[in-house]
Amino acid sequence: MSTPATFIERPSLRHALLDWARTDGLAWVYIFKAVLAALLSLWIAMRLDMQQPRTAMTTVFVVMQPQSGMVLAKSFYRFCGTMVGLVVMMVFISLFSQQPVLFLSATALWVGVCTAGAARNRNFRSYGFVLAGYTAALIGIPAAQHPDGAYLSALTRVGEVTLGIVCSGAVSALIFPQHAGEQVRTTVRRRFSQFVDYVCRALSGNMERAQIERTNLAFVSDIVGFEAARSVAVFENPESRMRGGRLARLNSEFMSASTRFHALHQLMNRLRENASATTIAALEPFFREVPPLFSVSGEPVRNAADAAHAAAQLREYKAALPKRVRAARIALEANPDFAQLEFDTASELLYRFVDDMLAYAETYASLTSPSHEREHWIARYVPKTNMLAAAISGLRGAVVMFILSAFWIETAWPSGGTMVLNAAAVCALASSSPRPALMSAQMAIGTTLAAIAGMIVVFGVFPHIDGFAMMCAALAPALMFGAYLTTRRALAGVGIGFCIFFCFLAGPDNLVHYDPTGFMNDALALVLSMIVATIAFAVLLPTDAPWLRNLLLGDLRREVVSARRGRLASLTTHFESRTRDLLAQINALAEGRPDLQRDALQWLFAVLEFGNAVIDLRREIAGLPNEPHHAASMPWRRSVDATLDAVARLFDRPKARRFDLALASTERAIADTQALLARLDPPREERHRLQRIASHLHFIRTALLDHESPFAQCAPVRKHTPEGAPHAAA
Repeated sequence: MSTPATFIERPSLRHALLDWARTDGLAWVYIFKAVLAALLSLWIAMRLDMQQPRTAMTTVFVVMQPQSGMVLAKSFYRFCGTMVGLVVMMVFISLFSQQPVLFLSATALWVGVCTAGAARNRNFRSYGFVLAGYTAALIGIPAAQHPDGAYLSALTRVGEVTLGIVCSGAVSALIFPQHAGEQVRTTVRRRFSQFVDYVCRALSGNMERAQIERTNLAFVSDIVGFEAARSVAVFENPESRMRGGRLARLNSEFMSASTRFHALHQLMNRLRENASATTIAALEPFFREVPPLFSVSGEPVRNAADAAHAAAQLREYKAALPKRVRAARIALEANPDFAQLEFDTASELLYRFVDDMLAYAETYASLTSPSHEREHWIARYVPKTNMLAAAISGLRGAVVMFILSAFWIETAWPSGGTMVLNAAAVCALASSSPRPALMSAQMAIGTTLAAIAGMIVVFGVFPHIDGFAMMCAALAPALMFGAYLTTRRALAGVGIGFCIFFCFLAGPDNLVHYDPTGFMNDALALVLSMIVATIAFAVLLPTDAPWLRNLLLGDLRREVVSARRGRLASLTTHFESRTRDLLAQINALAEGRPDLQRDALQWLFAVLEFGNAVIDLRREIAGLPNEPHHAASMPWRRSVDATLDAVARLFDRPKARRFDLALASTERAIADTQALLARLDPPREERHRLQRIASHLHFIRTALLDHESPFAQCAPVRKHTPEGAPHAAA
């Protein structure tokens, strides 16, 4: 008879198994699939009598990813890079095959260019650059020593690489497939709910600043991860491709909504700190009405159908909001404590936030349809690394190639070619990592382990077995060990080095050569190339030194300059995505340093607040009617332009003098704009546009004076008076 404990233990065991299946279980599925794909490629290559089946095995571990879309995307770019590398190397062989120094110099320069491209593109496109450089070295260095057979050797290598790509894609897609599309759908639902919860809690005042910072950091990581998953999901099925534009739009609209809400929340905090009780009391009822709009019958939005209902509620609220705000404004005008400019600024931000959330909810709701007009979205999130940092990575790779090539020429080491071509792969692969020195060092450790395991398998096991099945049994334990290491985040570099170079060293060819001396030479060449690459990454402008972080922080600040000078057509999307991408890069460099991450987040908040205010100002000015009093030569226009220029210069190079100039220019522009409003009696739409211009200017002024802003050290000491009061009477 079952005891009560039995009934307790059974559900606990079932829950434990389910948790294991969702975490480590998926990792083991990936491990078995990777090993199966490698052995399948080996079998097919041997059946086709290819010269080096191990190249196909190696390709599998370079391409293999847990999700099918990742494998297909990586394979696509790898194949493109392979073709480019093939063409370039055939040109080099035809020009320089009789001149080793010129040939290796040209190869080193090409690898440097490809390494820079891999560092510049921090997505699966980087693998195209990696393979363009690596394939050139893989094909060219052996073929240049025998130029008469270069063409046939090159085609053979391409065939082996292609076989590995096909096998990894087929196994990933057909056997227990894991789709990036599922991750995208889960992220869409979870992010909408989390953002709504964040908005409700922040509006109620139940969130500390530290919690707000953690939430926004999580949103940044979520934005970058969502875009990476979306970009590979389009390779999986037609359904993902049909919704690709809307998913990109959803990411962009989420960035806009989160930025707008942060600006609104920060402004309300500043009003509370400055004791603007009248404005806060007037706006609080509107804020209390916002959270219920994001729910359906009191329940949170759980899917796209619920989002359609929430969008309808937001649409009705948005339509009624301007009239209600005007009524509240008129009712308060007789109050001597009423700061009109404060009220206008906060209500304008509230309206824009509701508008952004409406767009976000409508795009979410549109995902229920296979096709929709909101699919037409041109702007894209494209992660890019700083050009100077990418160029330094390319130069570093070229220097490593030059050094090792010179060593090979001087020593005539038989495994020198292996050393040089492997250096090309390591430099390109590690350059896309936030810590390339650590990555290449881990790969060296993994390669050392692979050399030991390979020695045991090749010389201790292979001579005593017969048949392909026994060979698979000999290879599988080592391959599974390496694949397991790749699933551990802290040991991923070790696992990559082990898998790739175990296949390179111990992977059998159709005609097996038992050459212990050659094996040890090749293993030594592989490890030596990684050690040299590690030293280069650690000595030649290392990425963990302050220079790169300061460079990226400068890029982040200069996004405000781009907001001032860029074309308005797609400026908002570019601005929003570029700032998040830069913060993600900075945080990757500052991993384990919360003080540096917090400093970068403070700059992100400042850049988003000022940058969006600058863009909004430019849009409002561009929409003014073509009247003489709105001409660019008018005093009020010149003062507004001077404010925009002063803010851009402040972010370009923050200094106390530039801060004072920006603050003075902003106050002058506010006074001139309000004077224009008092002097003219423009039509309603024109008057509202001028009021919005004054509100954006006032927001810039409050942001400059925020004591939690990165510019707080530049700000003069001022008494806490209601912000905007000096201008409210105008």
